[in-house]
Parts: sequence; C-alpha cells; structure tokens
Amino acid sequence: MVLLTLGVLVVSFQQDKTVKESIARGKEAYALYCQNCHMEDGKGQEGVFPPLGKSDFMQRPIADLINIVLKGQSGAITVNGVSYNNIMPAQDYLTSEQIADILNYTRNSWGNRLKGMVTPEQVNHLRE
Repeated sequence: MVLLTLGVLVVSFQQDKTVKESIARGKEAYALYCQNCHMEDGKGQEGVFPPLGKSDFMQRPIADLINIVLKGQSGAITVNGVSYNNIMPAQDYLTSEQIADILNYTRNSWGNRLKGMVTPEQVNHLRE
C-alpha cells in the first residue's frame, strides 16, 4: 500500500512538473503567435478579438480548442456574453508541441484554472 501511494505521488509530481514546463513554453509561444490579437493579458479587444482570460469559451472541450487553433475560426461566436464575428486564421504551421503548450498556458493563465493537460499526441490525432 505504501509503495502504491509513493508511486502515485511520484507520477503526480512528474505530471505537475511536465504541465509547468509546458505552460512556460506556451507563454513564450503565445507571445510570438497569439498576443497581437488576444493581448498580453489575455483580455483581447472587446468586439474585435475575444478574451481568453476568464473566458467561458476556454471551457470548451480540449478537442474543440485544438481544432480552432489548427483550422481557424470564422463566423459569429459569443464569449462571456459579447458577440465576436471576426476571422482567426488557421495556425496549423505551429508544431503540435507549440499548440499543446499554448493551450496549456491559456487554460492556466489570467484566472483560468482548467483541468486536463493538452498533449502533442492529442494535437497530432486531430491533425490527421
């Protein structure tokens, strides 16, 4: 029983470390590829580019968020009660690791604390 508990703690620690490393890489990638529209603070520009911070939209399933990054977004959406009808171009030129890292960063920043880690394998699966 003690070994099982110790094993769970080690795996949990490794996952926490992995998530923190992904978030750190995601912050750098976000600054390069995302913050021009969604802003450094994740607040976006009301009516033009939706916020990612404290965003009800970020609570969508991980697969939906990955697909938006891979394929882009067009048409009207509502985020935190505000309507947006702009085009987000596909970011499919980013590596699967960059997309996973950016989503881990945005899902864990600016008041977002969403469960579940996005992995490059999940992104690869949706690329196919």
